[in-house]
Amino acid sequence: MTGLNTELLAIYLQDHLAGATVSVELSRRVAGAHEGTPLGDVLEALTLEAINDRQALEDLMAVLEIQPDRIKTAAAWAGEKVGRLKFNGSLLQRSPLSDVVELEGMQMAVAWKAAGWRLLQSLATVDPRLGEADLDDLVRRADDQITRIEELLASLVQERLTD
Repeated sequence: MTGLNTELLAIYLQDHLAGATVSVELSRRVAGAHEGTPLGDVLEALTLEAINDRQALEDLMAVLEIQPDRIKTAAAWAGEKVGRLKFNGSLLQRSPLSDVVELEGMQMAVAWKAAGWRLLQSLATVDPRLGEADLDDLVRRADDQITRIEELLASLVQERLTD
């Protein structure tokens, strides 16, 4: 049996941690924009799950003795902030398209997260330490998050992009 290439796995997980940082920040911003509404409640639940998923990744990295790449994570955090500056048809306030584009971003982030959990599942036979994370549950949760975001998007697209 071959072992894991820990150097490459470290880079992979550090990249996913940076992505999880973007996901949490994006989720917080979108949820905050809808605080106190039914949409905001769903987005807040998704945000809490994103925070928990990021923690699960950090915990797994600790078990694997992989240190977070602070520079990569900080750059991802800053990149999310810069990503807020976009030409969306409205300079001083949120555009009706902002929610659609941001939910699409959340959808892509969760799909990437799910792919990462699945990759780790496939490696669990190579390194039993990966079994320390409940990868089956993390995959199920990511799939559920994708479904909820798709439902929100379908509703918003009809509301925002049709007459």
